[in-house]
Amino acid sequence: MVQSINTKVDVVEKATSFLGIADYGKIMVGDKGFEFYDERDAKNFIQIPWEEVDIVITSVMFKGKWIPRFAIKTKQNGTFTFSTKDPKKVLRAIRVYITPDRIVKSLSFFQVLQRSVKNIFSKKNKNE
Repeated sequence: MVQSINTKVDVVEKATSFLGIADYGKIMVGDKGFEFYDERDAKNFIQIPWEEVDIVITSVMFKGKWIPRFAIKTKQNGTFTFSTKDPKKVLRAIRVYITPDRIVKSLSFFQVLQRSVKNIFSKKNKNE
């Protein structure tokens, strides 16, 4: 059986982890860290202490009306992407333990496209 790192739990929510193949389970946000437990396999879990979290990246659409997924970037182990039934509730619980300046919005499709076009034209001007 897996031992939780939290002593107090703030939020438990149904979620999907996008680490490799999508896994369905539950997210637990507590006083010591962020945890994901797979509902089918007890050995498949993710535990991230708050000291290890670098930034939280959210994908925001329609001016904040819909948040399809969010990612937690750690200092050593990479980025973990999740989706929940109620992402705003989970992000509010995370905001208690992570300062709001470390919770950022990801770039939109058009921002990525605009940056790539600017990059192409700036390379052309440098070569001339």
